[in-house]
Parts: sequence; structure tokens; C-alpha cells
Amino acid sequence: MTRKLQAGRKAPQSGNVKSIVVLLHGYGADGADLLGLADPLGPHLPDTLFVAPDAPEPCNGSPMGRQWFPIPWIDNSSEEAAAQGLQMAAADVNAFLDDLLQEHGLNAKNLAVIGFSQGTMLALEVLPRRAEPVAALVAFSGRLLRPEALEAEAVSKPPVLLVHGDQDPVVPFEDMSKAGNALVAAGFETYGHIMEGTGHGIAPDGLQVALAFLRDKLAG
Repeated sequence: MTRKLQAGRKAPQSGNVKSIVVLLHGYGADGADLLGLADPLGPHLPDTLFVAPDAPEPCNGSPMGRQWFPIPWIDNSSEEAAAQGLQMAAADVNAFLDDLLQEHGLNAKNLAVIGFSQGTMLALEVLPRRAEPVAALVAFSGRLLRPEALEAEAVSKPPVLLVHGDQDPVVPFEDMSKAGNALVAAGFETYGHIMEGTGHGIAPDGLQVALAFLRDKLAG
């Protein structure tokens, strides 16, 4: 059984929902942490609903925040717990996306996902295994958790934009190229942008590139 995710929303400026951007937050944060991205993005995507769900679990490494799944090298959880947590979170997000599309009478080509850090890890796990490709995946500051499984398990291949700071002390910058190499090898349309001098965060240039990517890929 999947867990129902609570989510914040920012309505489209036009009042008409023609597309949806789902924002998946990082470890120890919550949906509100990324929902603020709707402020700079919304005016350029006036028919887009922004939705930012909270991860389903309290965070082991940051009790005030949430986590999608345990991270052994941060919270000393087991690899088995992390794998089980990833599987459960993937099911939760799949159900959440299905319900959201059904609610608004839209399909996958009207949906994009922005992930940050652990949210990117989850998005890169979930979206290639969905029956229909979403319009776009913007993957900030994360990693591909199971690169060896991607080619064999990919059902759909949405276009992916990888964005990473070259001074990231949390998720190494090298993980960007590792993910990119695996995505390209598996046949994904893959783009990359390096945020020079940026740590574990989203710099203005990265957000600008993400906006251009979303405008290009989102239907309507």
C-alpha cells in the first residue's frame, strides 16, 4: 500500500492548468523548500501548476525535516533499509503522479519534474520506469543510484537536464558525469549544465537553464 503524500501548491498565473511541474525536495527538507521556485518560474510558465509534496518519513539525520528514504552514509542506516525505503518512496511518488494527472485530466506530456539532491535521486529512479515518458526531468545536485540497472529497466526515456555545482561538498560533482554517461548509454536525450563556483544549491544560472528547458519541453 502506498502512502498518501501531503503537498503544497501554487496555482498557474493564468488560472488554467495546462501543465504541471512537480518538485521533489532534498533530504532533511520538505516541499516548502522547493515550492518557492514557482515564484521565479511561474511568470514564464503561466499555465503551469507547481506542486511540491513532502517526503513521507521524518528525517533520521535531521528530525525537523523529511526524507524519501534513509541514506546509510549520513544516518548509519543499513543498505537493506535504504533499498527498501527507495522502493517504497518510488511507489508513493508513482501513485502521487498518477493521481495528480487524473485530477487535472492531463497526461505525461503535460508533466515535468524538478528534483533536488535526494529528490533527484528519487526522480531518476522513478521516471524511467513509468509507462509513459514525462515531458522533462530537471535533476539538480543529485546522483543516479543504480546506474547498472538503468538500461535494462528503463521503460520510458524522458529528456533529462543534469545541473550540478562544481563545488558541491554534499553530492560530489563527479556524480553528474556518472549519471550523464549512464543516461546517454541507455539512450536518453541528456543535457548538462555546470554551476561554476556553486556548492550544494541552485544558482541563478542553473535556474535560468532549467526554465529554458522546461519551456521547450512542456506541452502547451
